[in-house]
Amino acid sequence: ASPRHLGPPDGGWGWMIVAGCFLVTICTRAVTRCISIFFVEFQAYFGQDYARTAWIHSIVDCATMLCAPLGSLISNHVSCQVGIMLGGLLASAGLILSSFATSLEHLYLSLGVLTGLGFALCYSPAIAMVGKYFNKRKALAYGIAMSGSGIGTFILAPVVQLLIEQFSWRGALLILGGFVLNLCVCGALMRPIALKEDCKTSPEFLEQDYVPEEQKRDIKRMSICSPLIKVWSRECLCYCSRKEYDFLLMPGFMVLAVSILFMAYGCSPLFVYLVPYALSVGVSHHQAAFLMSILGVIDIIGNVTFGWLTDRRCLKKHRHVCYLFAVGMDGLCCLFLPVLQNFPLLVPFSFTFGYFDGAYVTLIPVVTADVVGTSSLSSALGVVYFLHAIPYLVSPPVAGWLVDTTGSYTASFLLCGFSMIFSSMLLCFARLAKKIKRMHLRSLTNDISTKQHIWTNGAIAYSVTAELDQKDGEFLAADSNSYSNR
Repeated sequence: ASPRHLGPPDGGWGWMIVAGCFLVTICTRAVTRCISIFFVEFQAYFGQDYARTAWIHSIVDCATMLCAPLGSLISNHVSCQVGIMLGGLLASAGLILSSFATSLEHLYLSLGVLTGLGFALCYSPAIAMVGKYFNKRKALAYGIAMSGSGIGTFILAPVVQLLIEQFSWRGALLILGGFVLNLCVCGALMRPIALKEDCKTSPEFLEQDYVPEEQKRDIKRMSICSPLIKVWSRECLCYCSRKEYDFLLMPGFMVLAVSILFMAYGCSPLFVYLVPYALSVGVSHHQAAFLMSILGVIDIIGNVTFGWLTDRRCLKKHRHVCYLFAVGMDGLCCLFLPVLQNFPLLVPFSFTFGYFDGAYVTLIPVVTADVVGTSSLSSALGVVYFLHAIPYLVSPPVAGWLVDTTGSYTASFLLCGFSMIFSSMLLCFARLAKKIKRMHLRSLTNDISTKQHIWTNGAIAYSVTAELDQKDGEFLAADSNSYSNR
């Protein structure tokens, strides 16, 4: 049975949840990023162009995000532990089968669909568990947990390059398949927790709310095929489903969802094409892999420092602003990338892009939790990562097609940069509109309260005047009576 708490414990076993989520991000997002190191090997071995080879990375990312709601569903209705362990087995099987690939289509299915599905069952449930265990230090906990992506990229990028040189790309994929089995260990750490606000939407609560104790005993005695049980179960299930996804109609979540579509389109191609672009401008293989390592290390600093900073009292109310600032800065970095033609210039780019990438990745679940609340966080994160799917699927092949057509990476990187800047500006305009609307409502409220105050004072004045007139009338009547008695 899961432990029951009135609120998130902000510590205790929560730090083990953070450690488990940290390992999950290493085994999922870092491994996905390192697939770009195989890009040149796949292209040379299978003799295909940029666009067709880029589909491998696209399908992995797309399957991971497209199936994220499935991971949330298993986590909510079965167990977070079961979901992550099952995902680890599927992802490992996909990587191992990929080591025997004889065509790109084989890699599309094994490395793309199967591994991506396994990652999907692990990623969003692990992130949602951190949000259930932390409230006051939520951004810091997410910063540490999501830094696994950067640390994993820093360590795995040169290791994968070394494995390819020593054992070929087949041996490297086989070893990665064994490494990803650590997801099963991560799943074992995810001890479930029951919070007070979760009880309001849980089936147990609904059962207590809708069916008295005597009726529950009678229902248990009846056949399982009883129409009463069927109707009651269907009503409860519909109620649970409606409560789980009622955040979809929230205006704040709608704007966040649209902005995430553009942000996801802009960020994905860079991780696919940074190494090939570096090689095209004369950078060596080891230096190109080192650029990915730098990006990964600075990603960690962005995760932790932005997580810590946005937990401070002065910035806690401005997490949306920090998020859109980080996304906008990454967009600017992409715009400047085509003019960086050598290794000394590409190093500062990796520093800057990596830092702000780590910053906004940390803030995605935090901002989502601020919009929808903790009780709907798992389902909302499933939808948020689901929205990454189509951009992740489309953007690398589109960028590859632009490279094949123009013979240059400039158009691809400019499109990525403008997409991320538009995502940031969309959130900025939405916040400005919300602020203007709030100020307008506040002014209307002040006007109404002022009018009510004037009307109330007038009513009091009128009643006091009427009371004085009545007293004067009584005094005059008494005076006239006394005069007549005389």
